[in-house]
Amino acid sequence: MDITPLLSQQILKSGRVSGMVFLLIIAASTAYFIRRGKAGKVPYLRKVPGLDAIDEAIGRATEMGRPVFCSHGIASIADATYGPQTIAGLSVLGYVAQLCARYGVRLIVPVRQLVVYPIAREIVENAYRMEGKLDQFRVEDIVYLSGWQFGYSMGYMSLMRREKAGANIMVGGYWAESLQLAEVGYMVGAMQVSGTANTHQIPFFVVATDYTLIGEEIYAAGAYLSKDPAMIGSIVAQDIGKYVSIALILLGFVLLIFGNDYIIQMLRW
Repeated sequence: MDITPLLSQQILKSGRVSGMVFLLIIAASTAYFIRRGKAGKVPYLRKVPGLDAIDEAIGRATEMGRPVFCSHGIASIADATYGPQTIAGLSVLGYVAQLCARYGVRLIVPVRQLVVYPIAREIVENAYRMEGKLDQFRVEDIVYLSGWQFGYSMGYMSLMRREKAGANIMVGGYWAESLQLAEVGYMVGAMQVSGTANTHQIPFFVVATDYTLIGEEIYAAGAYLSKDPAMIGSIVAQDIGKYVSIALILLGFVLLIFGNDYIIQMLRW
């Protein structure tokens, strides 16, 4: 018995064909825009005031002679759901560390997850090495605080009070500790830049910090700050995927109004 037709029908019913087509569109767009970026045709990225403010925050801390705090959230990098937020925070950390090394300002990095600690340390050390100031790198300023959420936040708050933070940059996955950290940063007079994709915490950052990155802005941070053509190209390609999704949603909505469910049937392939 030939089961090929049955398998073909099963694949079509599983919705994998539409998913594969969508993936191919994203992959082709990514390759195209990365190639354009490397050729010098870098796509335009809109201004993100929160990311532009990082330079101002570090400069302000330098003038005040006070340290910069930079944290990447409390999620593990191995977490499939929240790990990308930690990666986004670490990309910001690399940029912050490079500026701190250049200006000779002390950088303190609070860490909650043990698995993230060596990564954060390596990022900061490499930044100082690239600036030719490896002798100024202080491994003790990459501080593991606690694996317990509120133990971490209490240690973070105590550090900011004791060291009198001049800037506090928080980008990554944050939960109930977000308002605690932001309030203490405000109390010690630190200029604060925050960002998270956890929508239930964004309002706390908005009201308590100077600048806030909202949702997916944190994922574009690495490309925006580094100005790397390949990274910018990949960000633009992701936007292409969003535009295709929005177009399909709107088209499907219009067709359904007129009694046509063609788009829905197509996406079931």
